Amino acid sequence: MKPSTDKNSATPVNKRRVAKRPRGGATDNRQKRRRRGVNHGLVVGVDIGGSNLRVALADLHGNIVGRWNASTKATSSPERVVAQIEEGIDCLLRESSSPHRSLLSVAVGAPGATDVKSGVVLATSYLRGWKGVPLQEMLESALGIPAAIENDVRMAALGEHWRGAARGVDDFVFLAIGTGIGAGIFANGKLVHGAHGTAGEVGYMHVPHAPEEPARPGEPGSLERMIGGDGIAGQWRSASDSNATFDLTATEIFARAGNGDPRANGVLDRSAQLLAYTIYNISLVVNSALFILGGGVGVSTPLFDATERALERYSTPSRPRIVISGLGTDAQLMGAIQLALTIAKQPTASRA
Repeated sequence: MKPSTDKNSATPVNKRRVAKRPRGGATDNRQKRRRRGVNHGLVVGVDIGGSNLRVALADLHGNIVGRWNASTKATSSPERVVAQIEEGIDCLLRESSSPHRSLLSVAVGAPGATDVKSGVVLATSYLRGWKGVPLQEMLESALGIPAAIENDVRMAALGEHWRGAARGVDDFVFLAIGTGIGAGIFANGKLVHGAHGTAGEVGYMHVPHAPEEPARPGEPGSLERMIGGDGIAGQWRSASDSNATFDLTATEIFARAGNGDPRANGVLDRSAQLLAYTIYNISLVVNSALFILGGGVGVSTPLFDATERALERYSTPSRPRIVISGLGTDAQLMGAIQLALTIAKQPTASRA
């Protein structure tokens, strides 16, 4: 079965591994490409999700030439994902009638903790078997071009800063709320990683009315257990009687709240209050000018409105300003493209 290039589908990649092309090292190929001139090159942005893989091919102005996506549900081993990325790139190059030599770089957003300096995915709970994965090295070996990796939420922050709601804003926080919750923090125009690469892991934050016990390894943190997508669904189950319909997602619960369901309204108000605590506390530490809500749950209008009302109480020393993501689900891909463009324009010596 041919993998899909429709952004709304998720077709598994062919079982046959893409044949390796005879190539030199990533640095050698980069030198050859730069001698030809980068004005006619292409870059690749990749978003690795817990269930889907998205690949975008873009020109040097950041315009997307083509998209490809596939499912990672059947198998998500590092080797398999790299093979899928190869296949997606090959498909997009064929569709755009572009030669492989036009590729200049690739950047990949991965869920979980990442060490961007070494190019290693340290650990992620969303992809089985991903611990200490040298993803950058694997990509450069497979594709023969320079590669970079980044945490997916921080990658989304890059996208928002480049072409989204944070254009021209040097101090902001991107809050992604989906199955879990995480943050990408910009300070003085630069992405913050922290001493151990875990800056923005706000799912472990303790706020009023959230569980007090510390998280055990491999388990969601206190805040995530309450206002991650699964946590919100758990709130709904706890608030419902035994005859209620339990299988509702966070966005479905919030939609019910908008229609006047009292139980759903209670879940919405509690979630918004916890999110307001989170935003206010972060603002006291980093003094961000803007908070951007993203992710499948974070872009919910009822959640945004309720959180904004809750924040009206917190205006000292300054009231945090919040907006909904300007890029939506494309934030990670746009961030990956921006990072790939940055790598493509770097002098070769800087990567030696």
